[in-house]
Amino acid sequence: MKKISTLSALLLTACVTINIYFPAAAADKVADEVIKEIQGVSTQEKSEPEARANHGRLAFYYAVDRILAVIISPAQAAGEADLSIKTVQINKLRHTMKQRFSVLQENYASGLIGIKGDGFLVVRNLSEVPLKNRNQLKKLVASENNDRQTLYQAIANANGHPEWYVQIKTTFARHWLSNANIGWWYQTASGAWQQR
Repeated sequence: MKKISTLSALLLTACVTINIYFPAAAADKVADEVIKEIQGVSTQEKSEPEARANHGRLAFYYAVDRILAVIISPAQAAGEADLSIKTVQINKLRHTMKQRFSVLQENYASGLIGIKGDGFLVVRNLSEVPLKNRNQLKKLVASENNDRQTLYQAIANANGHPEWYVQIKTTFARHWLSNANIGWWYQTASGAWQQR
């Protein structure tokens, strides 16, 4: 009898499980918008074929998102995410990153810094940096990386899901790489450096 009661309790609690899914399509859209805003790129500056390819991918993600929204019950979808949410902290981070971008851009173009596979920056070869500028460049990269990390966590926290940090970071990493300009260096999945 005790076994049946335990089994019944387990089955009953299993029926009450609520699944909160990560809104991947919304995250892709927000990551792209935020990065373009920081880089000062208007959406019309993209080439026509690239814009069509991005539109196709986004349309696919939106379709998947809509299908999931229909499948998942209202109880599961309670408190829908708004990854484009703007708080004082998020606005301040975006503004600071936008102001810093012109200095970063010079270093991207010269090949002194690159984008790692995780979307964070790194000084590629410190020996190529003049001695008097090394600390300044290291601080610049550290500040940018700290702001990126803080931005991702702030977006997750503002949505009431701090556990989404990893997915948000991964989404932004893909978009930092896809929005890199020609001539910038980035790290491939194998860890090798490649110039776009």
